[in-house]
Amino acid sequence: MRKIISAFIIATMMAACSSTPTKEQDGAKVEDRTLQKPIETKKPITVDTTPVTPGKIDPGTALAGDPALRDPNNILSKRVIFFDYDSNLVKEEFRPIVSAHAKYISQNGKARMVIQGHTDERGSREYNIALGQRRADAVKQMMSVLGAEGARVETVSFGEEKPRTQGTGESAFSENRRAEIVYQGE
Repeated sequence: MRKIISAFIIATMMAACSSTPTKEQDGAKVEDRTLQKPIETKKPITVDTTPVTPGKIDPGTALAGDPALRDPNNILSKRVIFFDYDSNLVKEEFRPIVSAHAKYISQNGKARMVIQGHTDERGSREYNIALGQRRADAVKQMMSVLGAEGARVETVSFGEEKPRTQGTGESAFSENRRAEIVYQGE
């Protein structure tokens, strides 16, 4: 009788160890972030070779005091690059702004800047921090291709934490999907 009970216990244990299909855990879902629009093809970057004219300022002082950076008639006063939904591609209409700031930073040895990446409130916090960083890095990469020294351009992501416009809806969302250029000393 003992042999029969022992054999039964061993058979039960072996059956319990056999492989059975497992069910996926519910907590491990991945957020679906598929693009709404087809991916745009990259166009070649054209570089404007005319020199950026900074205002008259002592090179030893902070460049944030340069009047060219605040003159509304100067392209350097434009500091915001807007992005499409879930994209870090710098749109064609903002490339002249990035180009002008790249030239300014390369022509002014003391100039330093931080590019701040932002997103709208859609998506998880972690995803938005990463997307904001990709946006800031995309602007920095374009500037470095155009001659700006990478060591003088820093990037940071705020994700959805510092919205430009409050509210929900596409008009608010489009204002919050951006990268901002901030010069040291501002």
